[in-house]
Amino acid sequence: MSRTLSGQDRPALQKIIEGMAESGFTGVSLRVQDETGHWEGSAGLRKLGERAKPPTDGHIRIGSNTKTFAATVVLRLVAEGAIGLDTPAADFLPALGLDRRITVRMLLQHTSGVFNFTGEYYEDGTFAPGIPATTAGREWVDNRFRTYRPEDLAQLALSKPARFEPGTDWSYSNTNYVLLRLLVEQVTGNSLAEETERLVLGPLGLTHTSLPDTAVDIEEPHAHAYYRCEDEAGLQKTVDVTRQNPSWISTGGDMISTTRDLHTFISALTGGKLLPAPLLAEMCKPHPKAGYGLGVFVQDIGDDGGKVITHNGGMAGHAALMYSTPGGTKTLTAALNYVDDAALSMAQAFQQATQALVQEVFAGDRTDSRPSI
Repeated sequence: MSRTLSGQDRPALQKIIEGMAESGFTGVSLRVQDETGHWEGSAGLRKLGERAKPPTDGHIRIGSNTKTFAATVVLRLVAEGAIGLDTPAADFLPALGLDRRITVRMLLQHTSGVFNFTGEYYEDGTFAPGIPATTAGREWVDNRFRTYRPEDLAQLALSKPARFEPGTDWSYSNTNYVLLRLLVEQVTGNSLAEETERLVLGPLGLTHTSLPDTAVDIEEPHAHAYYRCEDEAGLQKTVDVTRQNPSWISTGGDMISTTRDLHTFISALTGGKLLPAPLLAEMCKPHPKAGYGLGVFVQDIGDDGGKVITHNGGMAGHAALMYSTPGGTKTLTAALNYVDDAALSMAQAFQQATQALVQEVFAGDRTDSRPSI
């Protein structure tokens, strides 16, 4: 049963998440917040072989939503004068031999051209592998407790040919955000976790959001994540990968949070509570090729010109959704658990489900649009 607060009744949302569970997701938890209150619901299973539903505000590995947190930290350091958006990143990371044309802004917006350390997919269908842990399903499962240093991930990527000349194109690369992690730590003398606590988590009271570094556990309550691969005999097996060392993805997607904390964060960010208006406008200025700003996507919805600010992320059997109207008064956040695999078999269902949710919650809604974004 969905939980109704502030008089809201959203049977259409409950139907969508139940359909997601029927389409192959192990479990789904959803939170929608607007000016009238919030609605929470869940469907499917917390864990295979059990009957309990996922917790409505359980902990989840949020994948690439991590990038929005990291971008906010960088932009708050820009506001403090510690970093320049259009300063060469090499000025802050002299030991890495970065192309001096690559600016901090390019790292934030994925326009640097640096190779993606988790592997590079090209338009002609070819794939250039990155770190060994992400090149094959079984290899990732067998190595999921291995520790990778951010410096090693960055150096591996920088040893590969660049995808394009800096600033001439757009391509999503996890390496950009590992470089930003190293940059923040070099500039401040603190860990990214410490700066994230100082600049984002502490001010917003996000006590259920963390950067686990190399820690393998996830705090209860939580749903379970799974990965499907072949065993030594070539037979399919499904492995519980809820416990893993997330250093293999680093700032590309290692954070843990809850749907409530994600709501608080994205609402505060888009509502102007974390960044000065000029920097928030820069953050939400989309690149023409992909609609990507600085750590967020700016997505058009419906036919009436409405927009949402968003980032989603998947992390080996866990995923999180994060959407907000400009201004922050309406948000959608969700936690998903599923059986992942090297073929990304759930990708199409993921896209279809997110589109259905966004249309149900936001389509035709322009009540919260602001010209600065």
